[in-house]
Order: sequence, then structure tokens, then C-alpha cells
Amino acid sequence: MRSVGEVMSIGKTYKEAFQKAIRSLENGRYGLGFAKDFNRRTLDELMGMLAEPSSERQFIMYEALRKGAKIQALHERTHIKHWFIAQMKELVELEQKLLKHKKSLPPAPLLEQAKKDGFSDLYLSQLLGVPEADIRNGRSSICVVEGWHAVPVSGVENAAYYYSSYNAPDSTQAATGRKVMVLGGGPNRIGQGIEFDYCCVHAAFALRDEGFTSIMVNCNPETVSTDYDTSNKLYFEPLTVEDVLAIYQKEQPEGVIVQFGGQTPLNIAAELAAAGVKILGTSTETIDLAEDRDRFRQIMRDLGIPQPASGMAINLKEALAIAEGIGYPLIVRPSYVLGGRGMEVVHDEEMLREYVEAAVEISPTRPILIEKFLENAIEAEADAIADGTDAFVRP
Repeated sequence: MRSVGEVMSIGKTYKEAFQKAIRSLENGRYGLGFAKDFNRRTLDELMGMLAEPSSERQFIMYEALRKGAKIQALHERTHIKHWFIAQMKELVELEQKLLKHKKSLPPAPLLEQAKKDGFSDLYLSQLLGVPEADIRNGRSSICVVEGWHAVPVSGVENAAYYYSSYNAPDSTQAATGRKVMVLGGGPNRIGQGIEFDYCCVHAAFALRDEGFTSIMVNCNPETVSTDYDTSNKLYFEPLTVEDVLAIYQKEQPEGVIVQFGGQTPLNIAAELAAAGVKILGTSTETIDLAEDRDRFRQIMRDLGIPQPASGMAINLKEALAIAEGIGYPLIVRPSYVLGGRGMEVVHDEEMLREYVEAAVEISPTRPILIEKFLENAIEAEADAIADGTDAFVRP
């Protein structure tokens, strides 16, 4: 199980496909730079960290190149072929050029090259200190947009995966007739329940049965949702605002289903809606009501439904004060998470400090929920589905 963690990305160049894979990982990073505290490490420390292969190796190499590491030295340490390291070095050099244009859009040729080399809008936003929407609008104004291309499936007539590239003009046609997009569960990793893929697959089947063209978007090669015969069209793309919005603008579906893919599509639902995407089913307001633990806690209080003592914290000081008032043991988890990802049982102050300082990044926009851990408790679960009028409950 330690080896689980996989995405698939396709591009016209290695750089484009590689950076597309990075932003598909859903680990809070949308580019190779500024990962964890690697940028604060010395070159000698970084080279030492490269001695053992790890999931962080590419990010460490990127910072090592930024600090002057030689391609040959990195090859000798990692045994990665020179060509791949040279490609990464070119990305580092391009990023250094971009960083000279803080608080503004870079010149058109530089912005175009960045997009061709796979830099995401969000990562450019983080580098330049410019809103992501401004990056998107700026590149669109100079006609730097994705083109779409098919990867024919061997032995299957009229079946194809579709992928985007900034390195070639569009060569595909949008589907005709009534159509609906379904956002899949994202990358393959521990904690991503198979039930999400099951729901996405059956949503595609149901849409097809109702006469709609089903358009699936996902980047996980190990799922049924990415089988060629599950949906009418499959876009093998990252589940990010940039990528989903581009597909939406091309296909112009009647709406998008975000609720079946788990946390991955839910995280971008509000931004998609703000950009003009029609979200089908549960509204983004209701999604936020369920996922914002503070709002949910208030509703439970208003309805008189008992729940464990809890509090929201945006820094270590607040977390320690809440913990003192509630008492250990505690359950600590990010606010905007429906499932158990990022959740930990904390038994004392030292564990709480470690969680806040190392395990999660908290801020006013990313608070954590701290609540009393109920020992020797019994869990009972019920599922409910409603259409706005009737509700079906299954205990």
C-alpha cells in the first residue's frame, strides 16, 4: 500500500505533461517550486536528501537546480538520465525569468512560453502575486489557450481519450446534442474511496440512458470512470479550475456534476460556479454548509441536535486554548473536508503542537476543527438522497 499514488497526464512535450502531472496530484502544489521548506535548505542539505528515492524527489531536485546544482551531480546522485534533468533545469530558468515580473503579467512571449512549458495559471498566480483570473484573462486576450487532441484507443472504432496542449491548435469537435459533464475523483492515492468512482460511473451510465452525452473528466488511470466505454467522451485532464473550465467552455454542457467525485471536485465547485459554470444538483452554498465545520456546528446547535464539544482554530494559540477548554483526547481535522482525510486523534498538547505546526497548514481561510474524541462510542450511519421534494433515507 505504500506505493499507492498515481496520476496520468498527456501533453505534446515532456515539460507540459510533467507539469500537468504535478498539478494533478492534489497535494496542494501546482508547480515544482516552493514545496515544503525545501527552498530554505542549503544545496548540501538538498543533495543529501536526494540520496534516498522518495515521492518528494522531483521537488527537491528542482530546488537543488535553483541553488546551482549541476546536471551531472544530480545524475550521479539519482541515476535519472541527463535529458530529464536538463528539461527540469530549463523550467527553473524560465521560472527565474517569470519572477522578475512580480505583481504584473509577464510580457506576452514569456507568458506564452510558460503555458507551453506547462506552468499552470494557479502556479503563475502564486509566483507573480496576481489573481488567477487575471492570468487566465491575460493569456486568453493574446490567444494563448488550450487545443484539444485525441488519443485513439487501439482496436476500438470511434473511441478516444482527449487531452489538452498549449503547443498545438485545437483539432477536435465538441460533442453535439444535450450533454452533461461529470468530474471524477482525481488521482489514485490512499484515502480516495472507490465509492466515488462507482458513483461517477453510474452517473455516466444514467446520463446515457436518459439520452444525454456524458463527458467524464479525470486523471486517474486505475479507475472504471477512465475506461473508454464508460462515458461518451473522456477528458484525461487534471481536476483544477483551469482545466475543467477550459473543457466546459469548449463543450458548453447543460451543467456539471461535482458531487460524486469526493473531495477533489468539491474543492473547486465554488470557483467554477463563480466563473459561470452551472453546477447541477446540490448547490455550492449547500456544499459549503456541509463542509464548513463551523457553519455546520451552528446549524446543529440551532436545531438542538447534540454533538461533541468543539471549536475552530486558525493558529496554534487558538488550538491550545480550545483544547484546554475541551480536554484530551481530541479529534483534529481540516474544516473543509467531508471524509477522514487529514484527521488525527490527539492525546496531549505535544501531539497537538506537532499536528498544527507540521501536519497541516492553517489560516483564516483554512481553519481546523477541534472536537472531543468520544471513547468507546458506537457509530451508526444513514444515507439520504432528496430531489427537493421527496427524501429517501437508508439506515
